[in-house]
Amino acid sequence: MDDRHLIETQQSSAELLKGRFLHAFRDTVRLPDGSSAVREYVKHPGAVMIIPLLPDAQGGLRVVLERQYRYPVQQVMIEFPAGKLDPGEDILACAQRELQEETGYRAAEWARAGVLHPVISYSTEFIEVWFARGLTQGERQLDEGEFLDVYTATPAELLQQCREGQVTDAKTLTGVLWLQNVLSGAWSLDWRPAV
Repeated sequence: MDDRHLIETQQSSAELLKGRFLHAFRDTVRLPDGSSAVREYVKHPGAVMIIPLLPDAQGGLRVVLERQYRYPVQQVMIEFPAGKLDPGEDILACAQRELQEETGYRAAEWARAGVLHPVISYSTEFIEVWFARGLTQGERQLDEGEFLDVYTATPAELLQQCREGQVTDAKTLTGVLWLQNVLSGAWSLDWRPAV
């Protein structure tokens, strides 16, 4: 498919902010019709999200979730475990690190589901989605200044929380879509042992 009639070309770029985490720019671009426009956006290092699967005592399945206060929206959010990539970090290594640090769990097997772009209108952020199973509980190692609760829910309970508006986090809602399709057999995963 030829996309040339949609492509915008950078003419100039100005740095607006370089913080510890966010790096903001204002670019002037040439539009497909030859006119110019301004685009403001944030460069983001990328992140991972993990959908941890935990068998329960009744032979069913539970997923591991977190409750964490998110300052920009001023509320406690329900989320799958997630975190940003460190410079040069392998994506699977990041997923394994984040799961262990935030929840205390280590997984025997991992499967990459795909990637999502949560805010394409103003950020380069991407989030790699991973499933984890064969979980064993250990000690959490939260970052300094990080406070969160860990809990489990059945897929049906999580879906109900989404339906009732208790889960509004975009990455977690996308994860629920993946989870539903994997559990129904519509989408398959390629599981591999942890390294």
